[in-house]
Amino acid sequence: MSHHHHHANTDTSTGRLFITMMLNFLITIVEVIGGIMSGSLALISDALHNFSDGIAIIISYIAIKLKKQPKSPGYTFGLKRAEILAAIINSVVLIVISIFLLYEAYKRFAEPTSIHGSLMIGVASIGLLANVIGTLLLKKGSKGSINIRSAYLHLLSDAVSSVAVIIGGMAIYFWEANWVDPLLTVLISLYILKESFEIVKEAVNVIMMGSPNTISFKELKSVVEKIDAVKNIHHVHLWRLDEHDIFLEAHVEVDDISVSETGLILNQLEKELHERFGVTHITIQFECDKCDVKVMV
Repeated sequence: MSHHHHHANTDTSTGRLFITMMLNFLITIVEVIGGIMSGSLALISDALHNFSDGIAIIISYIAIKLKKQPKSPGYTFGLKRAEILAAIINSVVLIVISIFLLYEAYKRFAEPTSIHGSLMIGVASIGLLANVIGTLLLKKGSKGSINIRSAYLHLLSDAVSSVAVIIGGMAIYFWEANWVDPLLTVLISLYILKESFEIVKEAVNVIMMGSPNTISFKELKSVVEKIDAVKNIHHVHLWRLDEHDIFLEAHVEVDDISVSETGLILNQLEKELHERFGVTHITIQFECDKCDVKVMV
């Protein structure tokens, strides 16, 4: 089953989160000092992104631990949506930081300041190295978890911004093009806003019990109604509990058959829906000419 694969990915990512968290807090300190000394807003924006990376990784780690908690009478599904909440929190933090940096860039355009290009290049290079290491550590786990993907996006965006800051530092050092600094801040912030909104959109879809966009209701209905003795499927509810668990509940009208035969139909439904659509759990209420049944006194 694919569950073991996702579990292994999560365990691998959990083991690497601590390293990336320490790297990011270290970079933050170095870049804040470097940003203040060089006068570079882009470097300080990179430092803020790195700090948010560290916080994001802590949130991601806590979410993974919560997800592994067993089911209880109070939480009969367990805490599987903890990772979805973590992804939303991390992405919203990035959105807020990006908007703040856009405002700061606007002020810097209005009142340009002198920037120490060579120091900016040196500090950004240290940040780039650490971000590349962190990105490589989380790349594998990001494919199987929206939570890890949100933390991975933090690191990837910082790696990209570090490259931009280095290029900007060169432009400032060689040509005194100080306007490049706030321009880079704007470009980095807009990129991160776009990526963050994508994660928020997907995570909110899960929280709001939206149907997976990979599943066609028409196709699903056709598959079910081709099964022998099945007349129709209705009152269908389809949603994702988390990224990997798709739930379906529905009413299925069948011919006048025995209970044991409905059991066989249920087994066939589970197999078909799992293989064709990735549905991991189904709850079916079987009916037989329900609307025509008269109560006997």
